[in-house]
Amino acid sequence: MRPPVPVGIAAAAVWLPHGRDSAVCAVAEQRVEARAARDLGHPRLPVADGESAPEMAVLAARSALRSGGVPAAGLALLCHAWMHYQGHDLWSPAHYIAHQIGAHDTVPVGIQQICNGGAAALELAVARLSLEPGERRALVTTADRFGAPGFDRWRSDYGAAYGDAATAVVLRQPAAAGDPLLLRSLHTAAAPHLEEMHRGADPFAELPRDNSPMVDMRRTKRVYLRENGIEPFNKVNDDMIRHVVTGALRDADLAADDPRIRFVLLPRLGRKTLESAWNPVLRELVAAPTVDWGRETGHLGTGDLPAGLSEVVRRSALAPGQIGLLLNAGAGFTWSCAVVEAPGRD
Repeated sequence: MRPPVPVGIAAAAVWLPHGRDSAVCAVAEQRVEARAARDLGHPRLPVADGESAPEMAVLAARSALRSGGVPAAGLALLCHAWMHYQGHDLWSPAHYIAHQIGAHDTVPVGIQQICNGGAAALELAVARLSLEPGERRALVTTADRFGAPGFDRWRSDYGAAYGDAATAVVLRQPAAAGDPLLLRSLHTAAAPHLEEMHRGADPFAELPRDNSPMVDMRRTKRVYLRENGIEPFNKVNDDMIRHVVTGALRDADLAADDPRIRFVLLPRLGRKTLESAWNPVLRELVAAPTVDWGRETGHLGTGDLPAGLSEVVRRSALAPGQIGLLLNAGAGFTWSCAVVEAPGRD
């Protein structure tokens, strides 16, 4: 997807709770295996203490709107993405966030695409903005809280440990002077047949967690791997990373060796997974180095790519005219690559 007119990222924010769960304590208390903790490479994970996921999203949203100088009343669209329970049944967290920040004239939309939800929300928001004339603004939020007993942040998945957090990104079309980043392109692809990895042999349940008292992606993945082995998934993962990176570069009119590309930002997965499944193919594709800014947070569920945007701005990682690529993926499976640029000075 290439926006028809430049889309400005007016602001991006991450809200992290104060609590932390250290890997050292988790190993000592036998909540994670020592080898698994080493492979993950996260010294600690952020842990919410009392804040619900939607409440965290409100805090991130207020921070981003304040930084971008955008009033909530001026938002045309609010997309909220999540992967884990949001605190109420048959209820819309997107509408709650809009209510709490005072975005009473916006259209709130909920996005559930598991870990790629933040990227999907950004893509849908940009597409919606492009359909309307004049200046339009949208807010994308993500939030997840991975608390027990329903979720084990260290052991519910292979290759990822989950941190509690919320993110918010303010989009402006057309871009305005002072926007720290421009979204040049966002390319997404999917392999729907891999949905079985998170379903396994389980029957369709009548109620949440009927099949298992805790979210256990390891269990369903083991069923898939017994049937298919790991190689088919590895090949699809390699192919899809290639597909979204080359597609995003093409949409942004960029060559893979363009010296303006300063880095390729990895999703916030475990260190061993990134080294074995992501870095080799990316080093073949793009001349720029890969970077990993997720050591201190772990995987943020739907929030990895939006959190990456926030880090690009916070670190002033791009000089005017320079470009960054941000990668993401999620169960389903779906992969995305965003191309952002720091605007040149007039």
